[in-house]
Amino acid sequence: MCGRYTNTAGPEEINGRFGVRLPDARGTRRYNIAPTQEVLAIVARAGERVPQLMRWGLLPPWLLQARERGGRASRYSLINARVESALTSRTYGPLLADPALRALQIADGWYEWLHAERRGAPGQPFRFTVDDGAPFAFAALSCTASSADGHERRSIALLTCASDGNAVARSVHARMPVVLADRALQEAWLDPALSGEEALSLCATLPSERTHAEAANPAVGSPRAPEGPELLHAPSPAADSDRRAL
Repeated sequence: MCGRYTNTAGPEEINGRFGVRLPDARGTRRYNIAPTQEVLAIVARAGERVPQLMRWGLLPPWLLQARERGGRASRYSLINARVESALTSRTYGPLLADPALRALQIADGWYEWLHAERRGAPGQPFRFTVDDGAPFAFAALSCTASSADGHERRSIALLTCASDGNAVARSVHARMPVVLADRALQEAWLDPALSGEEALSLCATLPSERTHAEAANPAVGSPRAPEGPELLHAPSPAADSDRRAL
């Protein structure tokens, strides 16, 4: 699964790469994006690419209502959808079939944790990037639901696939996000002429040669950690020694 990612690019770079015009810098320059936070996405509206901020963690009407009532379903966390079951899922299938609800979730990296060999020891996070750190999009599904107070809640979930076809990702985790790195794939994902089944066929595993992994700062494990470039890289041994000496 993917439970943390980055979007460190600024508005100008995203505007140029995805052909949109962001109204402000919200959703950009992020180093530790966590579930339930607002994230930057792009949807198609009347042939135009429209940037939107959405809650990461899908809130279809039934789940939003359950959360407001405090029912058992309120514990569900729909941040990721598996490509293997998305088409037949009662939650994700209708979203996949509706081109207006397919979305590009903007990123330039994602984190996964390598489990420690010693039981109980903390895992080591790795940050994965694509094409030397260029911004890309996760294939994602979105929905809008109205809360009890009448406000519209836009939310999103990204698609994941098995990492078997990517040795770099597979060395850390058995699954990875569906990465749409090329403009043609991004346009096709939002194409209103494509059925859900045709759109799902675009969700191939990104090749190893386009993927890079680097050990990241363990602080990314906390969504409350101060955000900054220092989260992208593991602290040096010298820095660890300095901190222990304080």
